Amino acid sequence: MPVAKSQVVSVRVEPHLKAALQLAADREMRSLANMVEVMVVAYCRAQGYPLEGVSKETLANTKLHGSVT
Repeated sequence: MPVAKSQVVSVRVEPHLKAALQLAADREMRSLANMVEVMVVAYCRAQGYPLEGVSKETLANTKLHGSVT
């Protein structure tokens, strides 16, 4: 089955939130977009939201360094 094309999501955040997100991305050696994806997947897992349809590759690549998620 072909992998679904990724979707573009635009958001506005306050400068200090973007700086914190960039710091987290840098420490995880990720792009800003990938860091957001990691955080969304982690939140969904923690809250019990279904992740059906998310590729195995995406799920495998969304583990935070030093994390138990």
